[in-house]
Amino acid sequence: MKNTACLLGFLKNCSLGAVALVIPAAVTGVMAPTSKAAIAADLAPDSFQNSPKMVLDEAWQLVYKEYVDADFNRVDWLGVRQTLLSGEYATPEAAYGELRSALRRLEDPYTRFLNPAQYAALTEQTSGEVSGLGIRLQKVDQNLIISSILDNSPAKQAGLNSGDAILIIDGRSSRNLSVEDASQLIRGDRGSQITMIVRRPNGSEETLILTRDLVSVPTVTFELQRQNGIKVGYIRLDEFSAHAAEQMQAAINTLTTQGAEAFVMDLRGNPGGLLQAGIEISRMWLPRGSIVRTVDRAGHSDEITANRTAISDLPLAVLVNGQSASSSEIVTGALADNDRAVVVGDPTFGKALVQSLHGLSDGSGLAVTVAHYYTPDGTDISRRGITPDVSVSLTQQQSRQLESNPTLRGTSADPQFVGAVAALESQVVARREDHTPVVSTPSAHPPNQLGLNEPEQ
Repeated sequence: MKNTACLLGFLKNCSLGAVALVIPAAVTGVMAPTSKAAIAADLAPDSFQNSPKMVLDEAWQLVYKEYVDADFNRVDWLGVRQTLLSGEYATPEAAYGELRSALRRLEDPYTRFLNPAQYAALTEQTSGEVSGLGIRLQKVDQNLIISSILDNSPAKQAGLNSGDAILIIDGRSSRNLSVEDASQLIRGDRGSQITMIVRRPNGSEETLILTRDLVSVPTVTFELQRQNGIKVGYIRLDEFSAHAAEQMQAAINTLTTQGAEAFVMDLRGNPGGLLQAGIEISRMWLPRGSIVRTVDRAGHSDEITANRTAISDLPLAVLVNGQSASSSEIVTGALADNDRAVVVGDPTFGKALVQSLHGLSDGSGLAVTVAHYYTPDGTDISRRGITPDVSVSLTQQQSRQLESNPTLRGTSADPQFVGAVAALESQVVARREDHTPVVSTPSAHPPNQLGLNEPEQ
């Protein structure tokens, strides 16, 4: 099984845990073959078992079979295999370095190797489920503070609260730990235990023994806002994880029940994620029409379309910026080219490539570019992104204010949200005058294993 994905801001540190996608690697060989048929038949000899060369050859084979450019950007890829397998590697890290050097010759930042820790973190992120305690952390001065706690999580059940300071994690002081380091310590296998000493806001200290469990990470937040006399359903999507579609559906239905007259979907800062999540979310808004078209190395084209399962026809605006990438751009392009939404904000990132994510035999992973994608109108957004219908840029001060206080997003203190509502106002007024009924029907959107992932920053 492989996971086709888009990977831009690929590691968001969160002390929530890990569930990896199991993606078997290809069985590979030793001698440089002269044809793809020979490669397919070539088997790994005993001398490669438990050797770094096994992983090097697995990665080489995947690029050889799947890479979008059959000429490998004019690189002698057969020669690359001979070079990789003729080397001697004292450690896996030495082999990893040589593989990364070989991949850089393709001049494709999206085709890249991930060590076991990076691969586990990526698959954990896109799965939407993690094994841990269900807390988010921030560093305040030298203190490790719990900023939020997920419902139905081990942390919630143990009585931890936002504002509690974590002093000790399994015997290690948190004072010199970064949020990333602390997150690594807190994550672990489901059912395993962790001991922490916490200090409450009143100064009292408590020792807790917690059992890690799977928790679903929310990627969608929503709220009904009133702006310019309009009831606006504001929905923010942080990333396209495996649970993003079901969370988006719940948000649309809840806000519709609350009386929303229009929607603003906020994809600012969303780096992408799973392709299937993007397709299903597009279908919630789009009753018919093309969503995206992909073209592989052989020139084969595959068009994905809406399937008449839209759950809302209310006026819609999409907020984007320069960090909106990959699946964010697929959704934005689909809704814009089909005249379903008005796009507001700044130009998007501009990534029009699809990757396939593979697990290798030692727990590491490889992302391989396998296709180009085009918006429904046939636009290639590579490097230029999607230009908004309504351009609204934030000043540096406004950007800092929204970043430091995310609760201001989707309010009157958010100039891009205000601009989006203004762009929808005429549609809302027209619907009021026509007494147009609201269309909202529940729809199941099961995720699958396809996805998109973007480059490490």
